[in-house]
Amino acid sequence: MGIYGQDWASYQPAQPDTSGISFAFVKVTEGLSYINPVWHTQRDHAKANGLVWGAYHYPHMGNSPQAEADYFLSQVNWQPGDLVVLDWEGYDSANANVPKSTQVAYKEAWLRYVKGRLPHNPVGMYANTDYWRNVDTSGYYGDFLWIATAGRNAGDPGIQAAWLFHQYSDNGVDRDYCHLASTAELRAWALSFQPSPAPAPTPSQETDMPQWITGPVAPGAQPTVVLLPHGSAWNQFNRRLHLGMDQISDKPVKGSVRVALHNGAAWHGIKNVALDAGAGVVDVDITAPDVKLSLQTDAAGVSYSIEVW
Repeated sequence: MGIYGQDWASYQPAQPDTSGISFAFVKVTEGLSYINPVWHTQRDHAKANGLVWGAYHYPHMGNSPQAEADYFLSQVNWQPGDLVVLDWEGYDSANANVPKSTQVAYKEAWLRYVKGRLPHNPVGMYANTDYWRNVDTSGYYGDFLWIATAGRNAGDPGIQAAWLFHQYSDNGVDRDYCHLASTAELRAWALSFQPSPAPAPTPSQETDMPQWITGPVAPGAQPTVVLLPHGSAWNQFNRRLHLGMDQISDKPVKGSVRVALHNGAAWHGIKNVALDAGAGVVDVDITAPDVKLSLQTDAAGVSYSIEVW
């Protein structure tokens, strides 16, 4: 069980019949100078009718593969899920005298270069069984192989390589088969090359919040102002100010800190807190509405810590 499609060039109408098909490949460019004059209309018609759409380039393999790839890629505003194809064959006058080794090198370079330019779209190769068996030497076809045969049933191209599309007839219009089960499955496969969306950032949880805020209290007339964690996320937490003095001296060193709390409307709780370098820390409670505090001292070696728990 599989699905059917077609490939179109300027030989086909601008709006071919899409009855019974799931995908369409459209020729966009050839060499470095040709553009299919109706490819835009054919693409829009295919997408409007729910088809998975792909574009292909027919090469002149005596040219630079990078230059031809750039020419091709520049024509299209590529979208997620668009298929990208090199039509690798060379029976025409532009390619007949190009050495087969050069044709192989062209194919390898074109596919790898285009994949580098479009890493999030499937990039593959079309070839008939003659080119696949007698010209190719590496087996490299990018992300997918579209194989063409004559006189074989759809889905039975007669090759061992893993193929995705099979062109089984060129009677009137080139007809193709894909072994995936549905249009939706083919579309999902084409879109699978897109990068996964970045996970949404995890909202901060209370357990992620800082537990301690510490710093020195600079001596002098200018107070040290500390902004306190506050707001609805902090309502369930307790907060406490610890003050300490750290000086090494033969004589006990003492000092004081003028503490003032601000609740968003006014200063309150203003008091002098005595400190002793030979003793421990002194605690000052912080009330729930408080948003900042002011610390002023003339003593050296004073530090503060705000505990949140």
